[in-house]
Amino acid sequence: MISTMMTDAVTVRSAPSGGPAGSAPVSTTRLTADERRRQLIECALDIAERGGIGAVTVRAIAREAGISLGMVHYCFASKEALLTEMAERLVLELSTASQMMLAAVGDAPQAPGRAGLHELVRIGLNAMWSIVEANPNRRLLTYEIATHALRLREAGSPDAGDVVGEQYRIMDREVTAFLDESAVRTGMVWTEPVEAIAHRNLSIVDGLVLRWLVDRDTDAIAAGLAEVANAIAAKAVES
Repeated sequence: MISTMMTDAVTVRSAPSGGPAGSAPVSTTRLTADERRRQLIECALDIAERGGIGAVTVRAIAREAGISLGMVHYCFASKEALLTEMAERLVLELSTASQMMLAAVGDAPQAPGRAGLHELVRIGLNAMWSIVEANPNRRLLTYEIATHALRLREAGSPDAGDVVGEQYRIMDREVTAFLDESAVRTGMVWTEPVEAIAHRNLSIVDGLVLRWLVDRDTDAIAAGLAEVANAIAAKAVES
């Protein structure tokens, strides 16, 4: 990988007037290698949101970013490397969603017992869901990249699959922390390992999100999340 401390060695000038029709203006902005990589990852994600992973090509990224083809090759040795970093960016976004659950708990009024726990879980799930509903194309892309990364793993590229595994490990950890905090705030204790409760119910929520992306039935999602909140709250007793 190129050192993040390096500065792009090339400043690209605007394309000549006789250049290819429809070509984008070429950027003259000097960025560090790390900044340029972040820019290209975001461009690739935007392209993939509109047209899927198949639309992510070196030429499309260069056009989106307004830079030369050579600069894209300079930053990423292969499309596989780019897709891995796209997946890593989406993992960070999912982590932000789960952190919103904890933030929602912190802002919620405190009430004791199972009813209070149920309310905190409901608030947290709704906070997570708001992220999904605000940008469904991004969430659809998350599934697409995850599936593609798993295919790369089966083809002998373990790094790609590891990114997907990390995505779920982060979610498990942060939802576990959310449930622990909710129990403490309401004076409840879990009747089975909280990690298992988080893992199982995240799997259910994952399925609900995918189903919503298919049929956009928001009422069904609301009912499904309510059932998840009930199931989670039922796994705790007063301390």
